[in-house]
Amino acid sequence: MIPRYTRKNISNIWTDENKFKIWTEIECLIAQKLSLNGTIPKNSYQEIKKRAKFNVKEINKIEKETKHDVLAYIQNVSKYIGKSSKYFHYGVTSSDIIDTAFSIQLKQSCEIIIKEINILLKVIKNKSLKHKKTIMIGRSHGIHAEPITFGLKLATFYTEFQRHLKRLKNARDEISICAISGPVGTYNTINPNVEKYVAKKLKLKPESISTQIIPRDRHAMFFSTIGLLASSIEHMATEIRHLQRTEVSEVEEFFQKKQKGSSSMPHKRNPILSENLTGIARYIRSAVVPAMENITLWHERDISHSSVERIIAPDVTIATDFALSRLTNVIKNLIVYPNNMKKNLEKLEGIHKSQKILLSLIKKNVSRNEAYLIVQSASKKAIFHDMKFEKVLNENKKFKKYISKNELKKIFSTKEELKHIDKIFKVVFKN
Repeated sequence: MIPRYTRKNISNIWTDENKFKIWTEIECLIAQKLSLNGTIPKNSYQEIKKRAKFNVKEINKIEKETKHDVLAYIQNVSKYIGKSSKYFHYGVTSSDIIDTAFSIQLKQSCEIIIKEINILLKVIKNKSLKHKKTIMIGRSHGIHAEPITFGLKLATFYTEFQRHLKRLKNARDEISICAISGPVGTYNTINPNVEKYVAKKLKLKPESISTQIIPRDRHAMFFSTIGLLASSIEHMATEIRHLQRTEVSEVEEFFQKKQKGSSSMPHKRNPILSENLTGIARYIRSAVVPAMENITLWHERDISHSSVERIIAPDVTIATDFALSRLTNVIKNLIVYPNNMKKNLEKLEGIHKSQKILLSLIKKNVSRNEAYLIVQSASKKAIFHDMKFEKVLNENKKFKKYISKNELKKIFSTKEELKHIDKIFKVVFKN
């Protein structure tokens, strides 16, 4: 991932330094258990543990000749270990190390992403509670519907990201797997108790059955979950973009003092952060299909998945971490315009009461179809002639037969649309 969208904590996970550090930890644990099993001498394990170290530059140089990263790594570490190096990487195959380390890197990344979701949830909750009673018009198909509150709108996103938090925890468990079963997964050259021992030490779960690699449906589940998360990031970002449009102007991204919105139009204050999140979400989702295609490999293994994972694993987790942090910042600093929300709510002169009036007519024993046609006709006249909806209804002969002016006035003055807001918030926030 390019530096522009990279944060250090998560990018460090995907460095060669960290990867080889994890490889070394795995190799030392394997040697430790082999020594406990009596397979290799205990003093050889002690030598491996004491002397095992690596040099990234040297490994890269060796790999240019070997064309094999694990063999280059083994050759480099063996130089430091000395005589006991013959027991380093004993009885295992490359994928045992690569895949188990990959699990750890994904798990480490997942922990950071989970932490970022929790921070985002807290920010959304605070903003939602603050605007619990900030009334605005609800929209369906982009058209005025009935009143909601801005806090309620945010509360729906809160529950959406709560679901992602649960999914991501499941995905973390799905990929927290250790597989040390030797060539083609038969344990022919390594005792199965080594896998269990290493898994326990690394806080992973042993793979129940593997080929020569950890089955890639696990990883596909992880990247699919990240793809879903990205879609909700875009969902929220798109909502902000719509609400910031000039003709709506109900919210606005924070605009810094020296910030500029356009090279040619000085008045511009564009929702660039939300637009950026929309773009990043598209990129993150693009990894889902390749991750699924990685499931299909030849027989017990091939390496067609490897190049894909070397690209998407660091890039997608880094981009997701960045996107969550950016979205949190957007919501935390979001400027809300309650007066504009009220202005937009009242723009159509009470049209949002149409369903309430429809139900009132039905209560007067008017058929639903007739009641619908009466209200639809009146609302159309009010919109196209820029008239108050209440006035149009009071002048409608069919309507007047059933509902008096005083009854209609009472309907328009009621705020019953929002009478269950407290109940909804209690369910969402459990307080």
